[in-house]
Amino acid sequence: MNENFMKEKPVLPLILSMSLPMVLSMMVNSLYNIVDSFFVAQISEDAMTALSLVYPVQNFVNAIGIGFGIGINAVIAIHLGAGDEKKANMATTQGMLLALIHAVILTVAGIAVMPGFLRMFTSSEKVIDLGIRYSVIVFLFTFAIVLGVAFEKVFQAVGAMKVTMLSLMCGCIANIILDPVLIFGLGPFPALGIEGAALATGLGQVLTLVIYIAVYLRWPIRVKICRKYCRPDRRMIARLYAIGIPATLNLALPSLLISALNAILASFSQIYVLVLGIYYKLQTFLYLPANGFVQGMRPVIGFNYGAGEHRRVKQIYRIVLCMSGLIMIFGTIICLAVPEKLMELFTQNEETIRAGETALRIISAGFIISAVSVTSSGALEGLGKGVPSLVISLFRYVLVIIPAAYILSRIFGAVGVWHGFWIAELITAAVAFAVYRKAT
Repeated sequence: MNENFMKEKPVLPLILSMSLPMVLSMMVNSLYNIVDSFFVAQISEDAMTALSLVYPVQNFVNAIGIGFGIGINAVIAIHLGAGDEKKANMATTQGMLLALIHAVILTVAGIAVMPGFLRMFTSSEKVIDLGIRYSVIVFLFTFAIVLGVAFEKVFQAVGAMKVTMLSLMCGCIANIILDPVLIFGLGPFPALGIEGAALATGLGQVLTLVIYIAVYLRWPIRVKICRKYCRPDRRMIARLYAIGIPATLNLALPSLLISALNAILASFSQIYVLVLGIYYKLQTFLYLPANGFVQGMRPVIGFNYGAGEHRRVKQIYRIVLCMSGLIMIFGTIICLAVPEKLMELFTQNEETIRAGETALRIISAGFIISAVSVTSSGALEGLGKGVPSLVISLFRYVLVIIPAAYILSRIFGAVGVWHGFWIAELITAAVAFAVYRKAT
């Protein structure tokens, strides 16, 4: 492959070739999220509620792995665009070592905080017990998540999108197959219940990591993990964290948001907590494919920025914005047309279905405009501008929606929380457009 293809190939074909493998793998990942929750919901509504309460901490752990991976990805792509392969190799090596350290810390911390965290949102001992049993197993596989994401971002930085597509899809498909086998006990396997769901998730992540390692060892890529770069370099580490920390906070803010909204909704009924958990499973069908385009964009926009191709940087941003918008239009139509059918995938409780139907119709009003903040934030990360990207996420996940949800819930009840979503998306889109223009 031409090493400079990212700055020489026409922009639209380039974006499609880089993004479509990731969109496909993200769609499979979305399917895994839905299927996993579907099978857990067959255990009981308590099990599904436990999963919803564990999700913020699980998302926070993932956010640290993915956020630091974005830092690795951006630094590698910018150095490759500038023709400095030595620093690209240094970023790869030191990024992987730091990811390993993060994995150990997150495993211990994740298991330790869960009992106290769950008791903040429910008094049901059954839900707490289910949540602890699920989370302990999930967090024991943290190393597979964090190292797998680090390898994913390294492969993406050199344009090897098909490798990441293959690895992610294999892990998700394995998870989908293992879910019913381990939850309900098929063939020689015992019925493990909610522990089976956690084990299926962990084994799928291990498979993804094993594929990355096997491909890296068998087919060398443009950057390498080298022993001579293992000695810490302060400037390189600072640059990795300068992008990785804001990116991590971007991804971790939804955990803060969900926890805050759970606290507000729990004061009305556990049904609304469950509805919020179901919504966050369903919305992966939109935001993960949109994220596939963003993942395809990051190394391309970073490479062209490093190479001084500023006109192409603007083209890349506009094209990805349009593609994300099209995905959001599709999601809006589905949520307005058949919200009750979507809710019925997870519960047969009529009260929960009605509450969820109302929530989906209201929240979907903000889908289309959210493409602006999603694309702008991802583009800024690819350009190595982590702080402006973080500003956008702060508006989207904290500064607008949490106060709006609280105030509106005092006026309109639980329904007011759902209105906070589209209000936040509208205000954040305006902020994102201004921040992106100023930063670039």
